[in-house]
Order: sequence, then structure tokens, then C-alpha cells
Amino acid sequence: MTGATGETLLINLERRLDNTVYRSGFAKSRSQARQLVNHGHITVNGHRTSIPSYTVKANDTIAVAESSRESQYFKDVLAWAKTQTRPAWLEVDPESYTARIASDPKREQIETQVDTQLIVEHYSR
Repeated sequence: MTGATGETLLINLERRLDNTVYRSGFAKSRSQARQLVNHGHITVNGHRTSIPSYTVKANDTIAVAESSRESQYFKDVLAWAKTQTRPAWLEVDPESYTARIASDPKREQIETQVDTQLIVEHYSR
């Protein structure tokens, strides 16, 4: 990919499926989101996906699998998901347990305060 290495790294991390599930409010932590994806509770464009590192793209639709929506966990997380703020690149409808990637994330939309130059310097040794 072209562009600044550190910025590209952050954007790629933000586009991971487990991170997107977390940002959507369907999980209360990234590790919990990772487990939900691993256990097959999440679909991408209607297909079950069990790979947390799957890279989502603009216009992808992420949803909780139909069979999983009746579980007590998702009933409990619904109220919590409604209160969460979300990044501008993500459109979420908690009532239908779906999220749509409106656009690829931009660096200014990523709230993580990280000095990417230090990360790039560390890994370029």
C-alpha cells in the first residue's frame, strides 16, 4: 500500500473484523469481539466468518448471525450497544444487529493516540 507506513498500519488494524465488531458495540472488549467471531456468531455480507483478522471493506455488512440473536448475551448487549458512540466510517443499527462499513477509515477518524513513527522505527530494525 502507498502512504505513510504508520498510518497504513493503523488503518489496517481498524479494518479488522474483530475490531469492527467491538466498535459496533456488539462486544464490550476487543478480546470478547475476537471470541464472538471465532465462535461463528458474526456474518459478513451474509456469510459466517470465523477469522478475526478478516479485513472488512467499504459497503460490507456485518451482522450477528440470525441463530445467535436469541442468546441471552446478545439480548443483554443490545441495551449497551445503543449507548455507544461510533466512528464516522461505521453505520450501526443495534435493533437489527447490523453494521455497515460506510467508508474506509481515515487517520483522523481513528481515536487511538499512538505515535506511529515509534512503532515503525521499532519494527524496521
